[in-house]
Amino acid sequence: MFRKTNSAQQYDLFCQVEHQLQESASRQYSDPEEWHNQFRRHVFQKIDETPFRILFNTKNGAPNASVKRLISMMILKEAFGWSDAHLFNQCKFNVLIRSALGLYNLNDPVPAASTYYLLRERMYQHYIKTKQDLMQEVFQSITYQQVKQFEVEGEHIRMDSTLIGSNIAFYSRYEIIHQSLALFYKQLHRTDTEKLTNPQHEALYAIANEQAHKVVYRSSKHSIAERLQELGQLIWQLCTIFQGSQMQSFQRLCRIFHEHYKMNHQNQIEVRPKQEISSESIQSPHDEDCSYRKKNGQETKGYSYNITETNNPESLNLITDVQVKKATTSDTAFLQPALDQSTQILGTKPDNVYADGAYNSQSNDAYCKAHGINFYLTGFQGTKGKYDLHLTAQGLQVTDRYTGELHKARQIKQNKWRIQTEQGYRYFTYEQIKSCQRRKQVEQLPREIRNRRNNVEATIFQLSIHTRKNKSKYRGLVKQRMWSFARCLWINLVRILKYTGEVCQRTSKLMKTSPLLRKNKVHISFFNIIFDIFPYFGNFFNNIRFKILLFRTILNNRPIFS
Repeated sequence: MFRKTNSAQQYDLFCQVEHQLQESASRQYSDPEEWHNQFRRHVFQKIDETPFRILFNTKNGAPNASVKRLISMMILKEAFGWSDAHLFNQCKFNVLIRSALGLYNLNDPVPAASTYYLLRERMYQHYIKTKQDLMQEVFQSITYQQVKQFEVEGEHIRMDSTLIGSNIAFYSRYEIIHQSLALFYKQLHRTDTEKLTNPQHEALYAIANEQAHKVVYRSSKHSIAERLQELGQLIWQLCTIFQGSQMQSFQRLCRIFHEHYKMNHQNQIEVRPKQEISSESIQSPHDEDCSYRKKNGQETKGYSYNITETNNPESLNLITDVQVKKATTSDTAFLQPALDQSTQILGTKPDNVYADGAYNSQSNDAYCKAHGINFYLTGFQGTKGKYDLHLTAQGLQVTDRYTGELHKARQIKQNKWRIQTEQGYRYFTYEQIKSCQRRKQVEQLPREIRNRRNNVEATIFQLSIHTRKNKSKYRGLVKQRMWSFARCLWINLVRILKYTGEVCQRTSKLMKTSPLLRKNKVHISFFNIIFDIFPYFGNFFNNIRFKILLFRTILNNRPIFS
């Protein structure tokens, strides 16, 4: 039965952590600017549990554990790069972690590990069935509240992408097929094995009890080719015998057959050439969602992550959108969804977008123009072409960059031109002309604009800081998404900590230099006491607008209470 977390925290006089510490430690523990208290206010207390109601029975069963606390545990796990065992130990014995989770008393119970795993599994299955990502909704809800509370400006935004590998081994073609057959055979029920003939049963038994990499090690290239042909025949037989089965391992086996084999004109099975195998084919039977991509000399079997954040040099910047797709997804596909999502969180359309040349496309350019957004590309893919293209009312002018020779192009179709060269005709399309114009615009941009995108690379680094050799700890698209949202929530919190710390420093300097503020210091201390006594009202009292109103009242020498 679903039950929301009780926000009215009960304090135990004898078990409250604050009372068990020394005076200096107690002051630091109770300091509202410490990270654990900030996490509790800006993350834990802002989690909306309502969307999770669908995961639980509304009438029968025992009440669920605190969803806020479980989601916060997931965020803290990815924040520090802990293992599950380390996370549970920290929640039991680390008083700062317990404070961040709203556990003020030493005897407050921590959710069991089984409860933690059960919620993750329910979130996973819910996404598979409905494509509703509850972790994404948590990220959007918290970020929206943070944007409103700190009045984050959304006039400028920037974005970048990166490739992160899945937690899988790099399998060869043979190893993928071998492992898939072994997993299928191990998951067969005893009644299903009765459908197999003795040769099929013996072949599958041998595959399941032999490691694929050992077969590759002791076999020649010719032997592997013959072995692939034999496995193709076996998979075809299994697809015929178990046709209509809903087993995940069987569905994967059928997909592998269509990706690596084909039927020729004589209706015989042939192994597909490597050139015909798509980069979106299964890279490992342990992670069917990941795909292969080679970018800047880096080979990745995993996923592409796109980060969008605000870009205001003198104020707080927050991540407003994170997307996770297969590695084969082009960067151009991220821009429009990122702008739409950022608009929902910021409340307004951004005026300026900064990205690199990988986001350049006609559809993105047209989208930005239709919505009145300035689309700045701070770089361009590839090298300059041999010719400089300039379309005028008189026609297309083509200039050789090396010789400076000017050619007058002749239009042969609506969007196609050509020039005569010593080697023959050279053709140009309208897309090439637009690309040349875009490149010249990028080169003419002021350095201030071109440098605005650079810091997003630091955000990419922070996202993947806990990966090993640029590989995630997880497998599957859903788990990668949950990990990325948790990491981005923590990155936003760290930025809030830094921003509020700078505000406090400026306030402290103002306190020392302003006689009026020194005289009203007692009033500020009074409100700090209120913050400590009534943590339930922390979201209101710690609102930035309220604090600004308070300081304006003090500066004007007006009474605080009227």
